[in-house]
Amino acid sequence: MSTNETITVLEKPKPVKKLKPARKQVKAGEVERKETPQTGKEYNIWYNKWAGGDREDNYSNKVKSQTRCNFKKDSGLTRANTTGIRYACLFFARGCCPYGWECDYLHTLPDPNNALPDSSKDCFARDKFSDYRDDMGGVGSFNRQNRTLYVGRIKETGPGPETEEVVTRHFKEWGEIERIRVLQYRSVAFVTYVSEFSAQFAKEAMACQSLDNDEILNVRWATEDPNPVQKVAEKRRLEEIGQEAITARMDPRIVDAMRAVRALEDGDVLDDEGEVAEDLRFGEGEDPEPKRRRIELPLPHEVTSELTPQSLGLLSADTMEGLKYFAEIRKRNAVTSAVVNAKAVPPKPLTAGLGVADYGSDEED
Repeated sequence: MSTNETITVLEKPKPVKKLKPARKQVKAGEVERKETPQTGKEYNIWYNKWAGGDREDNYSNKVKSQTRCNFKKDSGLTRANTTGIRYACLFFARGCCPYGWECDYLHTLPDPNNALPDSSKDCFARDKFSDYRDDMGGVGSFNRQNRTLYVGRIKETGPGPETEEVVTRHFKEWGEIERIRVLQYRSVAFVTYVSEFSAQFAKEAMACQSLDNDEILNVRWATEDPNPVQKVAEKRRLEEIGQEAITARMDPRIVDAMRAVRALEDGDVLDDEGEVAEDLRFGEGEDPEPKRRRIELPLPHEVTSELTPQSLGLLSADTMEGLKYFAEIRKRNAVTSAVVNAKAVPPKPLTAGLGVADYGSDEED
């Protein structure tokens, strides 16, 4: 074998990893439930704290979560994969589901490409509300698509980029992150996910968890970004999502027919992809032609029965037959209405007696 010859080794494609049955994260009764210390006289079930105590008692009395979800080890198949339920398990996100493969909810991350059956519920099938709570906690609101989390009580041990790297490493496990903004020396970070479902899952998965310095995070929904640039970008993103959703539900044949009819009305030529054809370049010394080439439609007196779809090059044979059919009906209706109007005109009455002239006439006869 010569030295110039090369040997190509074909690598075998890696087999697709199948999901295994979900494991039980904890045993029944293993997690101790600790009651919230009483700091007031009334317990507010909406804010999940005692009323009348210190305004910071909701987090000063918080303890670190006893469990945490390990997605690589804990994810797997459950009963929901056979029953068709699309909602994730709330206790799986918190790392304390004792049912494992027997759970009635999914033990995987929510798929951002699959819409949930009810937009008024979050990815855990909890009902949203019309407005956020005063502390921006809870399930959230169905009036705004919120993809940003407020992460407070971070222990900073280095500059801003180092803190951003730590936050990214802990939060990227729950979904694709769009951007992270760290407020240095304020122990606050804002994490924006690409999907709202990822933000909902991460909010529960990282509540009362710690990063690298054994802190207790305060994770809640972020308020609306006052930056005008971000407002315009978010509005444009929502409009694009709405257009894609409408286009996905429309029949592509109807869309092509609408484009063809609009181009026929405007006198434009469509290319093979259904877009308006444009001239690529103009030669030197040549007069630039219009970007849209006009169709040379025949004049009314030039229209004959020999007009075929190939002469127009836009509409199919079925469409042309339909247009001819409706044109014939319109022509017949016009002739019929003309005959009816002619019959409906009463004959002009004859004048008798003195021969008084009709109104508006200069003659006496």
